[in-house]
Amino acid sequence: VQLQACGGGLVQTGGSRRLSCAVSGGTFEDYAIGWFRQAPGKEREGVSSINNRDGSTVYADSVKGRFAISKYNANNTIHLQMNSLQPEDTAVYYCAVGPTENWPRPDRLDFWGQGTLVTVSS
Repeated sequence: VQLQACGGGLVQTGGSRRLSCAVSGGTFEDYAIGWFRQAPGKEREGVSSINNRDGSTVYADSVKGRFAISKYNANNTIHLQMNSLQPEDTAVYYCAVGPTENWPRPDRLDFWGQGTLVTVSS
């Protein structure tokens, strides 16, 4: 199984960025696919996930109303549209796959992509 994340970069406060994660090599019928982030000196936190079977979504309180996760079944890719970015959103963002009931426990997820750095300048 491979997860390939991309889309990070430098953005100004209030700006937008879209992250993508291509998932290949497996089928995840009752799994969720989503995003975590880790800022320097902080623990990895769940940002958002989408259930692969029914499309239900979950968001961290800190990003509700600003971020939107979506999935394109044709190429098994998920996207994270991030709007109204703030300096506190600066982090390395990771995509991951795991059983829905295990989100957002990073130690209970099965597969991870490499991180992509998002830096929000003030």
